[in-house]
Amino acid sequence: MADATPGSAPSSNRNVMIVLSYLWLLALVPLLTEKDDKEVQWHAKHGLVLMVAELFLWIVISIVIGPLGIFGCLAALFTPLLTLGQLVLHLMAAIKGINGQRLIIPGLSEFADKF
Repeated sequence: MADATPGSAPSSNRNVMIVLSYLWLLALVPLLTEKDDKEVQWHAKHGLVLMVAELFLWIVISIVIGPLGIFGCLAALFTPLLTLGQLVLHLMAAIKGINGQRLIIPGLSEFADKF
């Protein structure tokens, strides 16, 4: 967990932009509008990478569950738990961001830092 980046110019609507960063495609709003706020930029990039990873995960799950027939139907009963887990992850990331911290997700956060 890292603290806020020192020296970044805080925006007057930083909290709103951080929340938007974790609302899937709406992460483009802070990414494109808050170019001077390094912390908001980090959260926006992190949110976009998280969104792409989640889409990839759902595509893989759909491909795997499809050919399983009746077992696929049983496995599909657990997808609401996965959706709930994603929602909790986004809420945790937004809350930590509002509090001036970062939620580091191994692999994804390092990938987001490359942009």
